Amino acid sequence: MKKTIILLLPVLLIGCTAISTKTKKENCETIIAQLAKKAVKINGNLDDTVWKQTPVYQLQLVKNKTKKGEKVNEPAEVRFAWDENYFYAGIKLFDSDIVAEGKQNQMHHFDLGDVCEMFLKPENETWYWELYATPAGKKSSLFILGLGRVGLPSTFNYKSKLKVAAKCCGTLNNGIDKDKYWIAEMAMPVKNLTEKGDKFGPGSEWRVMVSRYNYGRYSNHRGAELSSVPQLSSENFHLVKEFAKIKFRR
Repeated sequence: MKKTIILLLPVLLIGCTAISTKTKKENCETIIAQLAKKAVKINGNLDDTVWKQTPVYQLQLVKNKTKKGEKVNEPAEVRFAWDENYFYAGIKLFDSDIVAEGKQNQMHHFDLGDVCEMFLKPENETWYWELYATPAGKKSSLFILGLGRVGLPSTFNYKSKLKVAAKCCGTLNNGIDKDKYWIAEMAMPVKNLTEKGDKFGPGSEWRVMVSRYNYGRYSNHRGAELSSVPQLSSENFHLVKEFAKIKFRR
């Protein structure tokens, strides 16, 4: 979450366009989440069979930067899966300087080092979830009733059964050496996503977005570089109408 106001193969996108002369163009990209025949082991390894069966999506800089020819400094890629109990994300983030200074859960980890975030929103409601995973295996779960409540301390009062695991190929919080990548796996319980009465799974309409804050010694970027799937129109991770639609594939 940004205060001023989430893996190198081709990106697979199934999309549509909605063009209006009166309103901002809405992003209708769709991501595929593959049914997991067995519960995914949340261990930071990405070695479950389902991760080999589902498409891989590459995080991108915002559109105005890519139009200027800018490219993401260090790539990251994400896969999505689901079963009757969880919605899963598996993220691999290439990173030459892995840093995570947050030592507890339920913190503003985007101010404290590298973090990946996943946003989940029912199509026809104002509320949504904002979920964090760090290279240190720390997590945060925010429940936001609507855009007008973004930034309030009460969003951090939410308690979920979110599962997070992370593994680093490198040394965490050592700025002297050079690292390779880190992996995060996230599993959000369907029970949490349906506790307000929403349906989840095939036949339901949901949106998702995965974003990244990438800090690092070797970057030419001041502070964290921001990237996401789907690609957004600006560096605002609360553009809920630009989140991708989920296609639950069996």
